Amino acid sequence: MAFHPIRFPLDVALGARGGPERRTDVVTLASGREERNQRWTRSCRRYNAGYGVKSLADMQAVLAFFEERRGRFHGFLWRDGLDFSSGGAAPTPFDQTIGTGDGVRTSFQLVKRYGANFDPYDRPITKPVAGTVRIGVNGAEAAGGWNVDLLTGLVGFSVPPAAGAAVTAGFLFDVPVRFDIDRLDVELSSFDAAAIPDIPLVEILE
Repeated sequence: MAFHPIRFPLDVALGARGGPERRTDVVTLASGREERNQRWTRSCRRYNAGYGVKSLADMQAVLAFFEERRGRFHGFLWRDGLDFSSGGAAPTPFDQTIGTGDGVRTSFQLVKRYGANFDPYDRPITKPVAGTVRIGVNGAEAAGGWNVDLLTGLVGFSVPPAAGAAVTAGFLFDVPVRFDIDRLDVELSSFDAAAIPDIPLVEILE
C-alpha cells in the first residue's frame, strides 16, 4: 500500500457529508449513574462522497479515481469543505501555537487547536497544502530558515528557536483518507446522469 499525494475531485467533495467521529464506552450502573471511557485519544473523520455525485462526468471522475487508488488499498488527500484552514480563509503566521523553543529543539509538528482553555483538543496536521504554510517565532514572521514536510506536517528549523520563544504557524491542509469500500455501486439514472449513492471514506490516522 502507499499514500498518493493527490486530492479527490473537489467538485464532488464539496457536495459530500461527514465529520469527526469519537469512540466512547458508556456504562449505566444499577444506580442509574454513568461511567464513561474514551477509547480514542484522537478523533477520526468519516465522509460520504456519494452525495456530491451530480452528473455522469462526476461519476466518471470518481470511477477513474477509485480504480487508480485500487479501492481501499492506497490513501489520498481529501478537502474538508468545513475545516481546511488553521484560522481564516487566508492563514497568518500566528494562527496556531505549535510549540515553544528551548534553544535545542529544531522540529515542531503542525497542529490545530479546537476549543478554548477548558479542555482543548490539539489535532496533528500531517498534510499541509504546499505554499500555504507560514511560520512565526516570538511574534514575528520567519521568512526563512525553516522547511515543512508535506507528508508529515513537521516543521524543521536550521537554527533552533530561542528558549521561551513561541513558535506559531498558519496553513491550509487536507485530510489523509482512503476509500472504505472495495466496490462501487453505480446507478445510471438516465442517458447523461448517474449516481453513486454510497462512497464512504475514512481518515488515515498517522
